[in-house]
Amino acid sequence: MTTETILQFLGLVVVASPAILLAALGLPLLAGIKLSEGSQARLTKASVVFALLAAIAILGLMLVTGLRNVPIELGNWVSIEDGHEHFHFHIKFVFDRLSVPFAILSLVLCGTVGAFASVYLHRENGYRRFFFLYALFLLGMVVSSLAGTIETLFFGWELVGLSSALLVAYFHERPGPVRNGLRVWSTYRIADAAFLIAALTMHHLTGAGDFDGLMGSGPWPNGVANIGSWQALVIGLLLLLAAAGKSGMVPFSGWLPRAMEGPTPSSAVFYGALSVHLGTYLLLRVSPLLDVSLPLRIIVIVLGLVSAIFGTLASRVQNDVKNALAFASLTQVGIITIEIGLGLQYIALIHMIGHACLRTLQLLRAPSVLRDHQMLEDAVGEHLTGDEVNPPKVSTAFELWMYRFALQRGNLDAILDDWIVRPFRKTFEYADSLERRWTDFLSGDNSRESDRVPPYSDSLEDVV
Repeated sequence: MTTETILQFLGLVVVASPAILLAALGLPLLAGIKLSEGSQARLTKASVVFALLAAIAILGLMLVTGLRNVPIELGNWVSIEDGHEHFHFHIKFVFDRLSVPFAILSLVLCGTVGAFASVYLHRENGYRRFFFLYALFLLGMVVSSLAGTIETLFFGWELVGLSSALLVAYFHERPGPVRNGLRVWSTYRIADAAFLIAALTMHHLTGAGDFDGLMGSGPWPNGVANIGSWQALVIGLLLLLAAAGKSGMVPFSGWLPRAMEGPTPSSAVFYGALSVHLGTYLLLRVSPLLDVSLPLRIIVIVLGLVSAIFGTLASRVQNDVKNALAFASLTQVGIITIEIGLGLQYIALIHMIGHACLRTLQLLRAPSVLRDHQMLEDAVGEHLTGDEVNPPKVSTAFELWMYRFALQRGNLDAILDDWIVRPFRKTFEYADSLERRWTDFLSGDNSRESDRVPPYSDSLEDVV
């Protein structure tokens, strides 16, 4: 067997292991077969271990042989021939200096959090549902990490977003988590729309969604974009909007604390480690665009700076540890974005890996931090006091304004509601009212039983 054949096989193992896990956990759910908690935990562990060992083997072979780009072609999803033009959506995975470390990071953290969750959620009613959605997230992260085309990346991006929103609404017996899950999903829809428009624009400019066609055939990060500066600016702004929505950067930071409604394991791996860094990973993947367009580079730096400052202010006024860590993550994501804008790709990648590991540890320890503090006080024999903080050298009025701004989270939610959510909602409610009148006219009565239930009813029993 040649080295190329071995790499191809190992690459397929990395991608196939999470897919097999998803099928192994999903099919019994559809068939009504109840797997034991131990069986689900062992299946998850085996899948992650197989994929992780294959990814590490690929990294070792690439270091030994000096290869920097290993593509795996799996054919076309869709192929459309229209006269002289040919559109195709290609399935391709790429193992390079960006994708392999991020895939290994995803597998290591997913394995760690999966082992933690198997104990943390013991005898929870939604145990099977959690691990099914967790497998969906794992597959989405692996596909997103290794994607060699923008449509493959979009597929993984969607799997991550879907599993994220459903896990925020994990405790669906209460209306709060469901509403927050819908809020997260709505924000993701805006990011996904920008991502999809960028993908279509990329297909229009290059005739394909392959990153090599857009960034050049050079291995990351040495690729050179094959488009003009204005074209790079348009595609880059759309992808930046998608990255901002996925990573919770300004102005989409309002969903980040809402996402903490989910279980602690999902909060750790989603919003402290992997999902929140998926936007910056996208920016790293398309970083050659920044070399073509100086305005795009400046916008990326400014957005990262604003997000870092906002995250710092907001994290200091939170009254619970998970929200404080969520905004602290936003601060680091903003700094990573600045590093990408400055062209420091390797520093940004190392920063991203280190920050993801640290935040995972902090969020997993969050439920027991008070107990640990009490045990430390018992061991010391006295109450522990915090370090004295020097008073800020600003006026009292400005200090109060900053505190109010941070406490209200910059009113970003209200601004988005007034300028985006409500106009769209009113438009579609008007269209819905026209449809309702037409269907009522045809049927002679209320044609939909859901019309009798308020849209935010706390109970679904009224529908039955």
